[in-house]
Amino acid sequence: MVAHTDTAEPTRRDFLYIATGAVAAVGAAGFAWPFVAQMNPDASVLALSSIEVDISQIEEGQSVTVNWRGNPVFIRHRTAKEIEEARAVSLDDLPDQFARNENLPDTTPATDENRSTNEAILIMVGVCTHLGCVPLGQQGEFGGWFCPCHGSHYDTAGRIRKGPAPRNLDVPTYEYLTDQKVKIG
Repeated sequence: MVAHTDTAEPTRRDFLYIATGAVAAVGAAGFAWPFVAQMNPDASVLALSSIEVDISQIEEGQSVTVNWRGNPVFIRHRTAKEIEEARAVSLDDLPDQFARNENLPDTTPATDENRSTNEAILIMVGVCTHLGCVPLGQQGEFGGWFCPCHGSHYDTAGRIRKGPAPRNLDVPTYEYLTDQKVKIG
């Protein structure tokens, strides 16, 4: 018995099937596009995805709070004493031993050097990691931040030292554009 192989040329019907399928796929994509596009964030949210802050006006010992993605961000120009106190803390004394710095790997230890790329300028998201309150600056037992709602104390590097907060204050993604300007986000 001889096997029959179909070596016939494509027919007009084959072309119509392929063309109809292609038109249907393009039509379905065109129909779905508005539904997918409406899920993108609007312009006001995209505008807040990153901010530039001039840090040249922040005096030593002064803090400023800026708004980024709907959250307060603390920018502190630390004094030499605050830096010295933060560097003197042993990792064994910290409840959370990870830096929580989005600029570094997740397992980076919470040394003062790993919390800030510029030792004098400390940038952190100002939201308590316990229940989302906003801590008060330069207060508490360790001279850093204090959340009066439930009693969490943070040191001068924003690391949790005492209280119910489970983590250090988060350090957002940032980069220095110049010596005087930083871009957060």
